[in-house]
Amino acid sequence: MIIANPIYDVVFKRLMENERVAKFFISTLLRREIHSIRVRPQEFTYTDESRGIAVFRLDFIAIVETEDGGTKKILIEMQKVKNHIDLIRFRSYLAEQYKKEDVVDGEKLTLPITTIYILGFKIPEIKSACFHVERRYKDLIDNKLIEEKSYFVERLSHDSYVVQVKRIGQRYQTRLDKLLSVFEQRHFTDATEVVKEYKYEIDEEEVKVITEILHYSGTDPEARKALEIEQEAWRTIDAYFAEKERKYQKKLLAVTEELNEKGKELDEKNKALDEKKRTLEEQDKLLEEQKRLIEELRQRLESDEEGE
Repeated sequence: MIIANPIYDVVFKRLMENERVAKFFISTLLRREIHSIRVRPQEFTYTDESRGIAVFRLDFIAIVETEDGGTKKILIEMQKVKNHIDLIRFRSYLAEQYKKEDVVDGEKLTLPITTIYILGFKIPEIKSACFHVERRYKDLIDNKLIEEKSYFVERLSHDSYVVQVKRIGQRYQTRLDKLLSVFEQRHFTDATEVVKEYKYEIDEEEVKVITEILHYSGTDPEARKALEIEQEAWRTIDAYFAEKERKYQKKLLAVTEELNEKGKELDEKNKALDEKKRTLEEQDKLLEEQKRLIEELRQRLESDEEGE
């Protein structure tokens, strides 16, 4: 089956608009059943007038009710390239969400937050395709874990889930494997990497719904055109930031070399000062020795005069 690459906003938006898919996506990652869900996209446009780049971005907020009756705010971020602007943007966005009250059933609430990051690049230090950054309460007096949760603390800190799509392997066993399989970055039909062949035998109803949506997005001419426009824009941005990163690294190397040279100069000056200091110390010792000898000679002369 031919399907669209779901890491692009125009495609992922179609997935999140389907309530069944959104429930499956979030409940599988959080490993909690979701009783109800409301997903709304948050629009953002990145613009670089000097290069004529304007990219429409979407973040997603899901308000979910879990099986234990709790209500959470889920922030979903799709980040395709590794650059400083996206990192700062989402930190600011996260801060805004912490300040914001949400309306649930007509009541204003401060909801606990969970974040989901879907990354189109690899984090070098972590090889896992999907991991959970989890908080724990620990009693530092008795050195043991605290099982209870605090309303206050839960709204001041949050868990994160991270998916590295380029590390997704060829597994199709668990429910999580089946969800991640649609994000797998393999079997592309051409160099653009906007559509691919989905080769797994589908045995999960939710995965069937997902692949049907992705199949439409990858084969319908208008949907495919929107996907290719976004893909080309991100290629341009990726190249732009790669060039900025190259220039930054070059400048950093030049500054480092200059600092190393200055460090060497300081070392030479310190060595020269140490030599002068040692010379002065030796001169002081000679002067002290001379003073001692002169004093001994003086005392001997005085003693000889008294003997006469």
